[in-house]
Amino acid sequence: MDGHMMINNENFLDSIPFDECVNSIDCGGDYNLDSVPASGCYNQYHCPCEMNARQNLGTSCAGASRIPRAAARPRQSLSPRINYAFQPVFHERTSKEDDTLLTDTLWKLARKTGTLNLTNKGMARVPERLFDINEADADTKKRTLEQLSINEEDAWWNQVPLNNLDLSSNALTHISPKIENLSTLTVLQLHDNALVELPPQISKLEKLVRLNLSHNKLKELPPDLYSLPELRHLNISHNEFEELNPDISNLHMLEFLDAGNNNINSLPGGIGFLVRLTALLLANNHIKELPPDIVYMRSLQKLDLMKNDLVALPEDMGLLRKLQFLYVQHNDIKELPSFDGNEMLSELHASNNYIDHVPKELCENLPHLKILDLRDNKITQLPDEVCLLRNLNRLDITNNSISVLPVTLSTLAHLISLQVDGNPIKTIRRDILQCGTARILKTLHDRAQAKERTDGGADDLPCSSSAAGSQLSMQKQQQQQQLPANMTDNYQQPNCAQSPFMRCHCRCQCQHFMQHQQQHLLQQQPEQRYAFYYQQFAEKYEQEQQQQPHQPHHHQQQQQLDQLQFGQANQYAPQPQMIYRNSHGGHYMPGYSGMPVSQLDAFNPYKLRHSRTLAVNLEGLTDVPAHVFELASEEKVHVVDFARNHLSTLPKGLQHMSDLVTELVLSHNVINNVPPFISQFTRITFLNLSNNLIKDLPQEFGLLNTLRELNIANNRFEALPNALYELQGLEILIASDNQIKALNVAGLQNLPRLSTLDLRNNNIEHVPPTLGNLTNITHLELVGNPFRQPRHQILMKGTDSIMSYLRDRIPT
Repeated sequence: MDGHMMINNENFLDSIPFDECVNSIDCGGDYNLDSVPASGCYNQYHCPCEMNARQNLGTSCAGASRIPRAAARPRQSLSPRINYAFQPVFHERTSKEDDTLLTDTLWKLARKTGTLNLTNKGMARVPERLFDINEADADTKKRTLEQLSINEEDAWWNQVPLNNLDLSSNALTHISPKIENLSTLTVLQLHDNALVELPPQISKLEKLVRLNLSHNKLKELPPDLYSLPELRHLNISHNEFEELNPDISNLHMLEFLDAGNNNINSLPGGIGFLVRLTALLLANNHIKELPPDIVYMRSLQKLDLMKNDLVALPEDMGLLRKLQFLYVQHNDIKELPSFDGNEMLSELHASNNYIDHVPKELCENLPHLKILDLRDNKITQLPDEVCLLRNLNRLDITNNSISVLPVTLSTLAHLISLQVDGNPIKTIRRDILQCGTARILKTLHDRAQAKERTDGGADDLPCSSSAAGSQLSMQKQQQQQQLPANMTDNYQQPNCAQSPFMRCHCRCQCQHFMQHQQQHLLQQQPEQRYAFYYQQFAEKYEQEQQQQPHQPHHHQQQQQLDQLQFGQANQYAPQPQMIYRNSHGGHYMPGYSGMPVSQLDAFNPYKLRHSRTLAVNLEGLTDVPAHVFELASEEKVHVVDFARNHLSTLPKGLQHMSDLVTELVLSHNVINNVPPFISQFTRITFLNLSNNLIKDLPQEFGLLNTLRELNIANNRFEALPNALYELQGLEILIASDNQIKALNVAGLQNLPRLSTLDLRNNNIEHVPPTLGNLTNITHLELVGNPFRQPRHQILMKGTDSIMSYLRDRIPT
């Protein structure tokens, strides 16, 4: 028999002599066909080696791997072979089958609630009955008024017009023009189908607010669709669009547009007319440049342009003043703009580009930036001005060409993640780099301190304070009896205003000037010092009075101005006898708990008023006087940040701001207790108490109904405090790196909005399966605990796998 011949006779084995058939290891059957050509046995459909045999065209899949048996099994009688008739698994659905999917139960439910869910039904056509759902059916018309009164819930006057229709995850290729009958729809979900076109009649759905067409095969939309007057959310991602119709600018109410994962080459002119748009997602396209009018989207908060072909960003990106999230990874960008005006930007992701430097202006113009991702670029140096990114939490410069890290990185009080792998850094040992962020920053801290002691190198640093011990430049300045010879040149920079309070674009030079000027003033006569403070105050007062001449607050400013004019000392103009030296060799005033004079700028009333932020970090403060918070309260400050100090509890003066504070940061202190007056903060939404010594929270903590995010990581909690389970508005809870031993699932069930729960690196020995029922949790972190189940492999798969695993183990 030819080994290459395909044998399809199902009864072929019946012709094989019985003594030639014994048990087979490789095929898993009851026959040993050593004496039979391979194509005879291995082409049978029941044989698991079928694929190998077909591919090898007659070569036995057993081969040399066959293990000879010592003895064959006893001979058994063969049962008659079943002649299988193979039927296709799928068949074309008929309209009748699709119509049966809209059952009477779903029909009645839709008429009561206005919502119909037909997702994942395998439909090839929309049931015809659906398009008449807003009309009274035949049975209702036949019933008398008396019959309808008896069964009133089915009466036409209790019917709710259909407003939410979900036809997603089916096999729809077309939508019937009868869709216009559903004119009351506000939400239409058509994603995950096989639509190749939409009927023009869809433009008749004038009440439509949300339309999801993602994951289809659309190349264009009906022109009339762009006239929908109420459409606010449009998702056309994962389709086959090659361009966006210029008429898209007619969707004046549009707030969300996702056109990612298409083949779009360019954006139409006029897209800037979408002035209400808050999110524009264009990832995974082929866009090479952005139209100039994109900067007119003044409401834009999120812009996603990752994985395109961009070579540059508009220079006037600063016009997008509300922009918070910018994603431009995986493009061909060579240079970043200055982002002058983008003060709200909190995340900038620009990895996998060709960027070769970080502009100094970028660091000066992004005071609220928290995440800066620059990995996989061509950057050779970080500027010292990176220390001006005071709120930076994460800096990723992996896989660049940076050889030296600036010591000013150690001044960033909130930096918790610094990624530097893949750089030719030669100034820091490799073992230190491998120890992580804290060790790297400590090394930079020590070097900055040593540099200050040896040659006064801190004079060249752009930041006025550092982790090296509160004011690296203060010791150098104390030894100077007069201003440096080059101070005049530094002061008269082209971009600097003559008043130190005026806004300028050379913030670093101005900060140095202010430091030297303040030190110089300490050595002057009282009248000279008062004249300087009066000039500062008078210039700013006159400027703001011209802008807002009728505000009552200026009456108080005028009184303070008069006090300065007459030489009366107050909190803005200290008397000579009130100035002493602190333990660091710097100067301080009584009532300010040893704060250096250079840090009094943090309490400048104008700075407080314009930034609405009271922030003093890395100053070793053990307490903050009450009048500091009184001043901040007068200036309507709502963000308080005293991270990385030596506070042992919350300053009592915080009570003066209880009705103003929305964000409170007290991380990296030595706080061991939280006073009950914390319950007075009626507007707080974010509280960071991480890296302290706290063991419990007061019961009054549960009264913080406005709190949305709480960080108590790296403390000494042995259990989540009971007060937390009363926070009805809590969405994010970070409690990692504590000593928590058990989970109170019943308590967590009382948090209906909790979506993120981080319990990494605790002592949890058992994870209750009922935790899987908390479907509101979308991000769960449990790594680093001693429990055995779920296994580490499941934890690595993400939250969905963990929750599914737990639900499967709930006793029934």
